[in-house]
Amino acid sequence: MLAGAGTEEEGTDVASVLSAVAPATPLALAPINTNVSFRDQAYAALKSAIMQTDIYTQRHEIRLDERQLSKSLGVSRTPIREAMTLLEQEGFLRTVPRRGVFIVRKTKKQIIEMIELWAAVESMAARLATVNASDAEIGSLRRMFDEFRTSTPAEHINEYSEANIAFHQAIIGLSGSHLMGKTIENLFLHVRAIRRMTISQSDRASRSIEDHMRIIEALEKRDTELAERLVRQHSLDLAAHVDKHCDFLD
Repeated sequence: MLAGAGTEEEGTDVASVLSAVAPATPLALAPINTNVSFRDQAYAALKSAIMQTDIYTQRHEIRLDERQLSKSLGVSRTPIREAMTLLEQEGFLRTVPRRGVFIVRKTKKQIIEMIELWAAVESMAARLATVNASDAEIGSLRRMFDEFRTSTPAEHINEYSEANIAFHQAIIGLSGSHLMGKTIENLFLHVRAIRRMTISQSDRASRSIEDHMRIIEALEKRDTELAERLVRQHSLDLAAHVDKHCDFLD
């Protein structure tokens, strides 16, 4: 009798959780595969959606709704909560009592520190790339900017912004160091968003592509010291720009 009563109570709890599922979320999500752990898939889907969200285009933090996420992903709220807990531990989300769960938005000082850390890691990646990357891999960096040879980046600012971000990711990849990529993974959400927002300011796009061409030339010549220095200064220039022009972050 006791065992039977316990089973019935558990069934009631599960039913109550399932009945809490409700409507949609602004994040771009699709129902997940039922053949893999719900928590793991919810985590991957939420992290991907967060990484694609421009969190600095507005002054307030973006709040997530469990019920809407549950509806969009087609699962109960339990794996959603578990996934959000993992993302909070990684610094992507934060919970505010009686208000909800928000995508973390950094202050200007924190953004500058992130860019400085990115500068240190990416410059070392460039140094390693001169040793580890093949000629073909380095050559692929030039092809990222082919469409801007006959027009200025400002004429295609959104496309250039994406190429700019891909360029910096590619340099990390050319290092051959998996650990470097993992080290800056949690910075990418914020640094990517700031690069995208600032690329159209103060003619930064034109100066950016000039910097990129010099970096590529240094990599092609296998000039280790120059490649490292140029990549570091490129990111430090972004940090200086944020410090001077991005008061909206405070």
